[in-house]
Amino acid sequence: MEVNYSNIKVIGFDADDTLWVNETYFRDAEMEFAKLLSQYETVNKIDQELFKMEMKNLPLYGYGVKGFVLSMVEMALELSNNDVSNATIDAILKIGKDMLNKPVELLDGVEETLVELSKNYRLILVTKGDLLDQERKLEKSRLTKYFHHIEVLSDKQEANYSKLLNHLDIKPSEFLMVGNSLKSDILPLVNIKAQAIHVPFHTTWQHETVSSKEANGKGYKTVESLIHILEEL
Repeated sequence: MEVNYSNIKVIGFDADDTLWVNETYFRDAEMEFAKLLSQYETVNKIDQELFKMEMKNLPLYGYGVKGFVLSMVEMALELSNNDVSNATIDAILKIGKDMLNKPVELLDGVEETLVELSKNYRLILVTKGDLLDQERKLEKSRLTKYFHHIEVLSDKQEANYSKLLNHLDIKPSEFLMVGNSLKSDILPLVNIKAQAIHVPFHTTWQHETVSSKEANGKGYKTVESLIHILEEL
């Protein structure tokens, strides 16, 4: 489809699974958790119930590893009828700490893309989740120098983006958002008349999936990897 990027002055980038690996670590952690609680339920059932617990707690804890760990602890207590051992709780906390201490693995072409785009556009980072964790990952990534502004949002809905663009004095018509999540990085921008480019990641959190009707491709482009953005701009 034809999309005109000639008015773009500012490009926003999502962080997790757009610039670096993230969701893979959550999938691995879920498997570890299911093994820890395997005496109480099947792996599939534990995975389903943990997701429900995360959704229930999302308005309270927000996104990120810390809320995920608290949901695992609560799930362990529920599955075991409050009989889970201290050793298991300790193992759950260790899963979370290991996630927070993971090295930052940049995806292919990330720095090359930022180097080129920063020559002609103002780049900003727009992510969501736990502030301390996102700041830690950004520092480890050594990508801070490419961004004029860094924003960690509590959520990524139309109102959040509109408020951010208004605060930074950016017209929607001059803004392009790049990210892996149709639900969080693409469709809200299309709805506020900004531009968006979808860069899929091989693993998508269940909460971030959208229906085929919603993901009809109208108003945005999809590229295979971040480096292909350079061909569009």
